[in-house]
Amino acid sequence: MIVSPSDARALAMSGMEALRIGDGRKARDTFERIIASGQGDAFSYVGLAYACRSLNDSAATVIAVDKALALEPRNTRALILKADHLAEAGDARAASSFYTFAVQTAPPATQLPPDLRDALARAQAMCQSYAGEFETLLRGKLVREGLSKERSAARFRQSLDILLGKKKIYFQQPHTYFFPELPQIQFYEREDFPWLDKVEAATDDIRRELLAVLKDQSAFEPYIQSDPKRPRKEQDGMQDNPDWGAFYLWKDGEMVSENARRCPRTMEIMAEAPLARVKNRSPSVLFSLLRPGARIPPHSGLVNTRLICHLPLIVPPHCALRVGNDVRVPVEGKAWLFDDTVEHEAWNQSEKPRVILLFEIWRPELTEQERSLVAAMFEAIDSYSGQKPVWSI
Repeated sequence: MIVSPSDARALAMSGMEALRIGDGRKARDTFERIIASGQGDAFSYVGLAYACRSLNDSAATVIAVDKALALEPRNTRALILKADHLAEAGDARAASSFYTFAVQTAPPATQLPPDLRDALARAQAMCQSYAGEFETLLRGKLVREGLSKERSAARFRQSLDILLGKKKIYFQQPHTYFFPELPQIQFYEREDFPWLDKVEAATDDIRRELLAVLKDQSAFEPYIQSDPKRPRKEQDGMQDNPDWGAFYLWKDGEMVSENARRCPRTMEIMAEAPLARVKNRSPSVLFSLLRPGARIPPHSGLVNTRLICHLPLIVPPHCALRVGNDVRVPVEGKAWLFDDTVEHEAWNQSEKPRVILLFEIWRPELTEQERSLVAAMFEAIDSYSGQKPVWSI
């Protein structure tokens, strides 16, 4: 029978109406007529699959679904129908792959009709269920093979979280200078930096000096400040924003003498730290203040030849730092070191200010020669420009 394209469209609508009212037999006959006329498309085959499914004809359902997917490999309805068939057949692994692909490739929910949104939500739930079962099986097997919570297995545990989709992959993204072949480490192990013992032991002394500074409300300046000689970058609202404040003891490689005199004990402790030293650029040592309700947006640092150290001094509840895929809660007097060229952000959701001592050190992987060469390179760059660099930690 010859069916014109306009007749085929009318028949398709008739078939969908038959499905809506529960007349599977009429719907099947209608879609088979369209297909027999040579006008069959993915829509028609999906309609036929729904009709056959309503009639409990599993074999015909999967044939129609496969035809639809051959024409449109990302057809959301066909993918879910295929997944449902495989799930009912007991092939959870194959079903999971089709549910996952349907979820990954579906248009935005706002563009879908209500019934397809519901089907997609069900597919998402099935993905989560299968993922949970797989994770339980996998972790159980690995525990029996010796996986522990010891430091020696930390990297493997992180790889497992990435494999299971619980964590994203983050890499160094320095804005100014990239030194190759350095390890991609978010937070460094505290135990690898024994000199931090003295820094932590001086927490009370350093905090005492901080509290004296805090009595002067004008002491802290915005951490990110605009420069009239450079284009203004909004920095997600943080530029010239006092919510993220800084009181510098060292700034861009130069001591801030007036501030340093107010914090002699802190300066004494910092004199023993392996600070990164580059003329006109490093070190910077400061009290970093995050006011109540403030959030430092995701960003990455300038150079990957250094690490940033935080010594938490005043930490109210509901404060945290995320570096890459690792979120940690600061504890007063407990220092940590991280690579700030990995995307990071911080927040203070309390009603009190959070303050840390922040400073930068050379990355331990760099040799003394490499450190000297990096410093010499930046000095040469600055001598060529004839201007002091615009530098922000």
